[in-house]
This record gives sequence, C-alpha cells and structure tokens, in this order.
Amino acid sequence: MIVLYDLKKYLPTTRKELELRGWEQVDVILFSGDAYVDHPSFGMAVIGRVLEAAGYRVAIVPQPDWRGDHRDFLKLGRPRLFFAITAGSMDSMVNHYTAARRLRSDDAYTPDGRAGARPDYCTVTYARILRQHFPDVPVVIGGIEASMRRLSHYDYWSDRLMPSILVDSQADILIYGMGEAPIVSIARALERTGSVPHDVPQTAYLVPATQVPDMDDPVRLYSFEEELSDKRLHAEDFRLIEIESNKRVSRPILQPVRVNGKSCVVVVNPTAPPMTTAELDAVFALPFMYFPHPKYKGKRIPAYEMIRFSVCLHRGCFGGCSFCTISAHQGKQIASRSKQSILAQIERLKDLPDWKGYISDLGGPSANMYCMQGKDLSLCQRCVRPSCLQPVVCKNLNRDFAPLLDIYRTVDKLPYIKKAFVGSGIRYDLMDEEYGRQLITRHVSGRLKVAPEHTSDTVLRLMRKPSWQEYLRFRDFFLQVNEEAGLKQQLIPYFISSHPGCTNRDMQQLAAETRRMHYHPEQVQDFTPTPMTLSTTMYYTGLNPYTMQPVYVARTPEEKRQQNSYFFWWKNTPHKNK
Repeated sequence: MIVLYDLKKYLPTTRKELELRGWEQVDVILFSGDAYVDHPSFGMAVIGRVLEAAGYRVAIVPQPDWRGDHRDFLKLGRPRLFFAITAGSMDSMVNHYTAARRLRSDDAYTPDGRAGARPDYCTVTYARILRQHFPDVPVVIGGIEASMRRLSHYDYWSDRLMPSILVDSQADILIYGMGEAPIVSIARALERTGSVPHDVPQTAYLVPATQVPDMDDPVRLYSFEEELSDKRLHAEDFRLIEIESNKRVSRPILQPVRVNGKSCVVVVNPTAPPMTTAELDAVFALPFMYFPHPKYKGKRIPAYEMIRFSVCLHRGCFGGCSFCTISAHQGKQIASRSKQSILAQIERLKDLPDWKGYISDLGGPSANMYCMQGKDLSLCQRCVRPSCLQPVVCKNLNRDFAPLLDIYRTVDKLPYIKKAFVGSGIRYDLMDEEYGRQLITRHVSGRLKVAPEHTSDTVLRLMRKPSWQEYLRFRDFFLQVNEEAGLKQQLIPYFISSHPGCTNRDMQQLAAETRRMHYHPEQVQDFTPTPMTLSTTMYYTGLNPYTMQPVYVARTPEEKRQQNSYFFWWKNTPHKNK
C-alpha cells in the first residue's frame, strides 16, 4: 500500500520539509498559482520532477501570498540557480473572470475551490516580487500564461494591446510550450557558466537592440509601438507568428519594443523538436504520487477531482481551432506515449484511495489523435498549415486508429477495470466506423459531449471547425449505433456565441436548428478572447489575418448578451419540449 502522506515523497514546500531531507539550500524554487498536486497533469509538478530527475534539489511554493510582507517568497531563501514561475494550468485572467468580465466565485485549482488565492496577471506579480527581494537571482517564467503572452498580444480584461510579458515581468528568460527540455537546458547552462543562456530552443528573452545575436533568416515583426498605432500590422504579425509556431522546423522571431525609453528586442528562439515516445514515457515514469500534497489533507481540489482517475495518452493537437490555446501551447505535432507507459499508469491509479474501477478519461487534448502524424514527414517539414483537418483533411495524415483501439481494448480486458470512459473532446471529422462504434458502445458514460460550436458554416470556417453537416452525419451515426446496441445515450453539443464573424442572423439560425432538433442547449459559452489566438486577433483587429478582410465582431455587452440569449429560446416558449 502506498503511503500518500509521507512528506519526503513530495517536493518540499516549507523550510521544515527541507530539514526533513537535510537540505540547507535548494537549486531551484518553483512558484505556482495552482495548489501543488503531484500529478503529471499539473505542469509545475512535472517541471519539478524533471529537474529532480536531472539531479537538482527542487522546492515548490504553491499559491504564495503576494500581499503584505511577502514572507512566502522569502521563506525558502535564495536558490542556488534560479526561480521559476508559472501562473498555473490556466491564464490567471481566464481563471478569474467570465466572458462578461465578472469576477468568478471559485477557482478549481485551489483547495475547496476558494477564489482569490492568486493575483491578476499572476506571472508578472510573482516575478516583480522576486526581482524586488532577489535582484541578482535569475527568474524563469513559463506555463500557459507566459507562453501565450510571449509576444505582443491583446488583453481582453484591460482592453488593450500589451507587449511581451517579458517587458512587464522583468524575467530573464521565458519558456513557451511544453517546458521539460528547456528547463533542464537552462539549469545546466546556469550551473556551467553562471549566465542565463540565450540559445535554448523554445525560449524567449529580451535584450537591448544592440545585443541581438546574428541569426539565419529570422522573422522580423513590426515593433510593438507600430502595432499599437495600426491594428492591421498586428494582424499581419499574428499570421507570421502562427505559421512559425506550427512548423516542424521554425525560424527565430524578433519583435522590437521600447522599454523605459530604450530600444529593445524580444527574441523568440525556434521550437524544439517534438518529444519522442521514449522521452514522454520517461516523464510519466517519474515518481509522481498522483495525489495532492499532504498539507491539503481534508480539502478538496476540484481540478484534481476531475482528473484523478484519468490517463493522458498523448500531447499536441493538429485541429488548429482558431480559439484554442491548447493546440497553440502544446503544438501541432502529436507526441504519444507507449502502451507500456499507459498501462503502468493505470496500474498505479488502482492503488489510490476511492478507486472504484473506473477511468474517467482515456484521452488527450483531442482524444482521437493518438499516434497520428504525417505519412511522409518530409512533406510535414515544409507544411505551414495551422490545421491538418481544416478546411479539408490533409491527404498526408495517417488516420490509422489501430494503436488507439488496441489501447482501448487492452484496458477493457484488465481485471480491475469496470469501465474506461473517454471524457476529453473528440474530433468527429477524424473518425472511422470501427473507432466510432468502439467509442460509442464501450467508452461513453451515458452522455457524449462534442463541440460543433455553431451551426453557421460561415462562422465555423472562421473557427476552423467542420461543417454543421459533418455534425449531423455524426449525430445520425451516434443514434444508429445506440439503437443497434440497445443503448439510450445522449449526444450533448457544445456551442459558442459572439465569436468573430458571428452575427445575430447566425445566432437566429442556431436557435432555429436547435429548436428543430429539440435541443435545449446546456453546454454553451460566450466567446472569451484569450491571448495570442487567431480568434482573439480577429476580435481585436476586426480583420481576418489570413485574408485581411473585415470580420464582424460583437463587442458591446449588449451585443454579446443578445447573441447569448438565442441559446435559450426554449425558456420563452410556452410549450417546451420536455
């Protein structure tokens, strides 16, 4: 039986826990806006364990109090190498505010779901405090907040264009995307030279304009100040950024910006190669406890409860949805775990408290992309498409479901598994009949949630989502399989209002379609612009960066409320279909 409350099994979080290990000083101190859950679904736990495996002494300070005397930032002293910061698994502003800019009343990544445990613009706040108290210690920032703010970006909550987060945070270096390889390279370089390295793939840094290193064919963006004066320039730059981000072999990106009256440049190094199966397996083989730190005993962390019995099969997503930060952060290339690694994790899960024999999710960012990539990778080397599925499915894409079906069927046969569900999103435009039947008959918990997002093909094209007719074909298939199998499962569609390009007429069409199909939409959301996505760029500029044609945008609270109201036509209908 695993002893889950042994403090020495977790990365230390207090001075007392350092003493239990006999440590006077650590090499790296990690600060996170999330609670510390020692699980591979929580980024800071992964980074901590990767550094530990590389031979470094690591400590975590989860959700430090940024008010008052900053004692949480001081309690572990000065690290030997550097501080590392993440806002957590979400951008802190998305975490805090609704699409209507109202403060949320809870936080899924905090004990008991309590709100207010992290500041607005969390990465910047933590970095400035550390810079104030330890001006000579390097500060590394990463996670989704830093990653999606690495260059100029529109910030919905302040309603303004902002420069790279490197400017406001005063951090020494930024890791974008998945950070295991870059964080170890930074640690090795600092240990070897004592200086923050500027040659690590998948990092960004800020330097005076006179100190930009020589580079081979970099992408040169307009300056932040030029973008600020002309939205068209921001749209043009976004297209270049997205194209480079989706390449298998990308170029460095340079963006000038003025800092305190001085000419500086944000340098974004090219992406690192996708992780191999062996590298990803090595991460999941690290000694995670798959449990929250003992300091939270008796408290519920909602985000952990959601994923505690889930298994992530792969990273990356080649769907390229316009509004999605997951694929933009994790990348277009799929990195898949081996079958042995997946089964080893499942073996580990059954020893956790409250195990009942059910896996809540056997999935990934998009559940049905496991082990998929280009048939001819030399063609992928030259590809600049942000999506392998839209506007048409790439002919070079290997759509073989055999490895995924083998995982499903092997897990189904395990004696301690009652049911393994697929809870993550699926792409119904990426499916064959065999996979669909296996999914629907064996891995649906009674309700299958899918995301058509809209019924208007005009809007769907801007979203980079499949046609509404694709959804209708999948719905018919779903109903047919249920009837043949004697099942009574529900298909729950997810919709978004106020996406750029969506007009009231489009929402009227959506209301008419859902009414005709007797849907009472329940999985609905008003579009929230999040940093550095195509949808957000269209929202801010009113332009499609790929065509430079105008796009209608519902901006005012009244326009957004009106669009959202079309979801609820049935509330005002006297004879509602029950």
